[in-house]
Amino acid sequence: MGKISKILVSQPAPPEFEKSPYAEISKKHDVEFVFQKFFKIEGVSAIEFRKDRVGILDHQGVVMMSRNSADHYFRLAKEMRIDIPDSMKYFCLNESIALYLQKYVTYRKRKIFFSKSHTTGMLDIMGGKHKNDKFLIPCADTGATQITNLLDEKKINYSKAVMFKNVSCELKEEINIDDFQMIVLFSPSGIESMTTNFPHLKESETIIGALGKNVAKEIADSGYRLGFAAPTPEAPSITAAIDLFLSKNKNSVK
Repeated sequence: MGKISKILVSQPAPPEFEKSPYAEISKKHDVEFVFQKFFKIEGVSAIEFRKDRVGILDHQGVVMMSRNSADHYFRLAKEMRIDIPDSMKYFCLNESIALYLQKYVTYRKRKIFFSKSHTTGMLDIMGGKHKNDKFLIPCADTGATQITNLLDEKKINYSKAVMFKNVSCELKEEINIDDFQMIVLFSPSGIESMTTNFPHLKESETIIGALGKNVAKEIADSGYRLGFAAPTPEAPSITAAIDLFLSKNKNSVK
């Protein structure tokens, strides 16, 4: 493969691209970034949710891994006419999600927890004085394997609640995938969408970058050419990993 000149990022573009790390990489390595969401989110209906027989009020705490988790948790509660009690506790992956809950609850009156160390810190809080609680995890149909594996290790009582689905987008008419020398993926749903839309990529020399160990493993196991993954000690973010890969390879792959 020759010079890497065009990189496809399977996420929406940053609100202020020129102020983002992507802009710095673009100038430094003379590459173009194109942003394209690989899948869309669709909510599970109340009828579908009831089939799983998960009782929302059978839990003392809710684990919020994303804004989607919050949106669909409160959406389904409203559709099912469930009044969430003031005593419900919320354990958020980060402060951003915790603050987002103000859209649905009065921040001061509710019990909202988060940690600056993200997953590790959140689990420490859950496994501390709340260790006897039962937790609900609103998630996509792809599950929440990374967090549930850790909960199992700590023997924390929880239920998974599928409240939304990741549905592959039709990408063939949106982009010419052969224009790109690198693709960056962030989730198993992104891998599934790529495979559905562009099955020939397994035979190509396209470099695939991944955010997260599970995503990286699935990319490699699926037969793609995994070029790099984040986070690592050298590259704590996906943009740092892209920059490092391009620097090490002098913006070309032989």
